[in-house]
Amino acid sequence: MSSMDESKDFIPVRFAVLTVSDTRHVEQDRSGEVLVGRIEAAGHAVADRMIVRDERDQITDQLREWIGRDDVDVVISTGGTGLTGRDVTVEAHREVYEKEIDAFGTVFTMVSFGKIGTSAVQSRATGGVADGTYLFALPGSPGACKDAWDEILELQFDYRHRPCNFVEILPRLDEAQRRK
Repeated sequence: MSSMDESKDFIPVRFAVLTVSDTRHVEQDRSGEVLVGRIEAAGHAVADRMIVRDERDQITDQLREWIGRDDVDVVISTGGTGLTGRDVTVEAHREVYEKEIDAFGTVFTMVSFGKIGTSAVQSRATGGVADGTYLFALPGSPGACKDAWDEILELQFDYRHRPCNFVEILPRLDEAQRRK
């Protein structure tokens, strides 16, 4: 079972938060605010925050910009993961992934099922890695962002979490590019 190794020091990670919406502005962005609040409360830094429209090229462009920055270790997007024609966030993420973290979507669905029952099948939450940066696409509801952070991401981005966590392998995510 998982546990915290309190003998290890906490290592802060740098996040960027992307809200995908045709209608929201920062003042109305409750999901982005939930993520920023939880990231900072956990002891991490928010390096940047942005809102872009539900346009695949705008999403991929922003993801690639942050992937290329040295001050961003993780990108979390919220919104655009549903089933409608305008929901293209998952496709944008997958366009930039080098590797997909398949189990993230599975575990998110398990967490969601416990909260919203069979409605969880409508979520397409996803996670992946590109050029040494973690990327996660979450649904646009504040509840989904709370669930993803509280039940999965907060633990995985705590270096003290055992038996393993995302922080301990962060320095090795781009080792394939360094070998070229």
